[in-house]
Amino acid sequence: MAFQKGFLWGGAIAANQAEGAYLADGKGLTTVDLLPTGQKRWDIMMGNLTSYEPIEGEFYPSHEAIDFYNRYKEDIALFAEMGFKALRLSISWARIFPNGDDAEPNEAGLKFYDDLFDELNKHGIEPVVTIAHFDVPVNLVENYGSWRSRELVGFFEKYATTLFNRYKNKVKYWMTFNEINMLLHLPFVGAGLVFKEGEDKKQVKYQAAHHQLVASALAVKACHEIIPEAQIGCMLAAGQTYPYSCNPDDVLDAMEKDRDSFFFIDIQSRGKYPGYAKKFIKDNNIHIEMEADDEEILLNNTVDYIGFSYYASRTTSTDPEINKTTSGNVFGSIENPFLQKSEWGWTIDPKGFRITANQLYDRYQKPLFVVENGLGAVDIPQEDGQVSDDHRIDYLRQHLKELSQAIDEGVEVLGYTSWGPIDLVSASTGEMKKRYGYIYVDKDNEGNGTLARSRKQSFNWYKEVIATNGENL
Repeated sequence: MAFQKGFLWGGAIAANQAEGAYLADGKGLTTVDLLPTGQKRWDIMMGNLTSYEPIEGEFYPSHEAIDFYNRYKEDIALFAEMGFKALRLSISWARIFPNGDDAEPNEAGLKFYDDLFDELNKHGIEPVVTIAHFDVPVNLVENYGSWRSRELVGFFEKYATTLFNRYKNKVKYWMTFNEINMLLHLPFVGAGLVFKEGEDKKQVKYQAAHHQLVASALAVKACHEIIPEAQIGCMLAAGQTYPYSCNPDDVLDAMEKDRDSFFFIDIQSRGKYPGYAKKFIKDNNIHIEMEADDEEILLNNTVDYIGFSYYASRTTSTDPEINKTTSGNVFGSIENPFLQKSEWGWTIDPKGFRITANQLYDRYQKPLFVVENGLGAVDIPQEDGQVSDDHRIDYLRQHLKELSQAIDEGVEVLGYTSWGPIDLVSASTGEMKKRYGYIYVDKDNEGNGTLARSRKQSFNWYKEVIATNGENL
């Protein structure tokens, strides 16, 4: 059997895409609360923010999301019915420290997650907690410049330490930053960065990256000290980059594109800046300000496992004639003629999942944890309310077959939490119609709907997968 006994089957959600209740019980504004639907969304995600408050007349999907904040017991009961062993979720920083720099945490926010973890534990579901999932209190963005400021390292360390002390008896699996490499591609989403006119964006991004990496290492240190039996990992938006041809220029370009992402995980897993990163920093006249003990902090506080998301592989070419592109989890890609695409243009590549898992395990020799994988698609209920989603079942089946192969090849995998086990707000587009779930939520892109939950066809399929520990796909 490929999947070992105790394999952590489940699903993954994020606070900002599921909870809603965006100012309830003392919560402060967070970066995602400033992302509307429509054309402005992408511009803001790239770092071009015009207002530090929601603008009247715009629709902000995170404000209500799917109301998990008030409905989590109902949703967890459905996850338990499927047999979940784990639920990956995130804590909203602004629920715990509404302004990010508060002297004391918000007790109402702490209690919410206490109750949430108690509910999961009651059903035998292991919480897998991301400390920062595209989530920075707006006050830290407006008054400190977010992660460009060294002060955020201290604020984050205090936040993380507060969580470890509060939930040390309830949470065994932690991750520091969600898809940390997204900072380079969507700087406002990944790090709350807002750019000034004429600013050197590379300088700002890599300085912010250094601050996040030091903060991550300090969180690892605190976790190991406060909860010695816990495991704490990093999290990468992963996906092998293929050269379009065997032209060595294409192969080199593919290697360099992968290194853009590996840069972060190399440091979090190995504890030091790799040579290629030092060369890039030098060649681009980037000056990273470090404190005297930063290198020691990074070296001595590496992660226990590698968490990663996988949705699609990528393809690159140095031939200007080959320029037909497609999308995929923010990363642009040359269209791969051997692969199909989703409705949103994301490459569907199950074998790439296996390749990526092997690539990461070969590189780091640490346990992997698949914390996101899934298919965003339009699901339309039939007259009787049933949702047929054979397309999703087929996507997940093919990917799990390849993951099973990777495990057979010696890759150590702790668990698999598919993305969006219940429909939630899309991080990239803010849409509801881009659905990933086994559970349908009655809500549309404009925020209309009853929020009623119902089981899709894939619900029973995944229940059987878990019950048989992956034997029956």
